[in-house]
Amino acid sequence: MKKIISLCVIFLIAFIMTNNRFTNEFITEMKGNTVEVAKKHDSLYMEIEQQAETYEIPPSDAKIDPVWKAIPGYNGQAVDIEASYEKMKKNGKFDERKLEFRQVKPRKHLADLPPAAIYKGNPDKPMVSLIINVAWGNEYLSDMLATLKRHHIHATFFLEGRWVKKNPELAKMITDAGHEAGNHSYTHPNMQNLTSAQIRQEMVKTNEVIEATTGERVRWMAPPSGSYKNEVVQIAAEEKLGTIMWSVDTIDWQRPTPDVLIDRVMSKIHNGAIILMHPTEPTAKSLEQLIGQIKAKGLQIGTISELVKEDRVTAAQAKVYNPEKPHQ
Repeated sequence: MKKIISLCVIFLIAFIMTNNRFTNEFITEMKGNTVEVAKKHDSLYMEIEQQAETYEIPPSDAKIDPVWKAIPGYNGQAVDIEASYEKMKKNGKFDERKLEFRQVKPRKHLADLPPAAIYKGNPDKPMVSLIINVAWGNEYLSDMLATLKRHHIHATFFLEGRWVKKNPELAKMITDAGHEAGNHSYTHPNMQNLTSAQIRQEMVKTNEVIEATTGERVRWMAPPSGSYKNEVVQIAAEEKLGTIMWSVDTIDWQRPTPDVLIDRVMSKIHNGAIILMHPTEPTAKSLEQLIGQIKAKGLQIGTISELVKEDRVTAAQAKVYNPEKPHQ
């Protein structure tokens, strides 16, 4: 009888131990650790670890440049060893094409910098942005919007408040097409000559009319004619607006021929370029070819908000629009 009781007790203890949550967690953890140790002694895993450093790209901190003012940061990259191993272990061989990467954030971000104008994006980011300042030129907007739509390109349109008030349908057409709307003042003044109160009024009034018309919140401000003083940048920051300038100018208001305009841009194009244009006849006629040449250089085209993001983008040969295959 005592033997039977003893056996029952032993069985009960064994049952409790094997079905105990803490015991199960301990066993699972031990198994996991065993797998991890075995994996780290696997020749493929070790090769991925050894090769990983070759593919590392350090992040780039946002900074204030003495010439170009605020420069956005840009994520670096590192090999995701675990994910890469999982993709390669079936064949058991190192395959560069199956490497998985994770992005590494910089330590300093654009939001960490004191208010300063942005003339271009990060020089390591293969992307450019088209900024289109609108206070006139209605007759060319439809053609420009159609070209951008064909290429699946979104631009940032800086709208004069007074123009939006007079042309609410056009302003709504721009944002409905997925483009970003920015603040280009209300009356197009030289903002260097304004008082603090006048500067703020130009910004606030324009924000209000754009947001009321389009339903979109405004994030960026482009001073008319690129004329500003530090006070303009500071007040813009107080109104939650970043100040945008440019690094490449089409000078399209001089009405150059399309060839001259395209050469003017392409001779100065660079990673992070902010390209200034207006709704003019030469710009409308040049835009198709200009986009094609920018893409052919492996540069993506995005809005200002996309340009200043820290997310990495791929520098790949972009598709050039083929009019015979409009839905490619």
